[in-house]
Amino acid sequence: MMMFIYWSLPIFMFLIGILVFISNYKHLLSMLLSLEYIVLSLFLLLFMYLNYLSYEGFFSMMFLVFSVCEGALGLSILVSMIRVYGNDYFQSFSILQC
Repeated sequence: MMMFIYWSLPIFMFLIGILVFISNYKHLLSMLLSLEYIVLSLFLLLFMYLNYLSYEGFFSMMFLVFSVCEGALGLSILVSMIRVYGNDYFQSFSILQC
């Protein structure tokens, strides 16, 4: 029973992150925050899985490096979007414009 609770927490966190990502589609910042929450839950699941199998944690460190790079890329897109359009609403700009 305890093992089920141990493994269900990251899966529950992942599902809540997906639900928040689907429901917040107006602002880019809220979508980026929910994506980072999903990455955090996946990191927790990966870390628990690697500890369960008694592997080294080098792959989890690589996962963290790539997730930090993804976060920095998302923030740079957010800053450039705010500089060009003035806000982070998805409805305020058209994708067909150049």
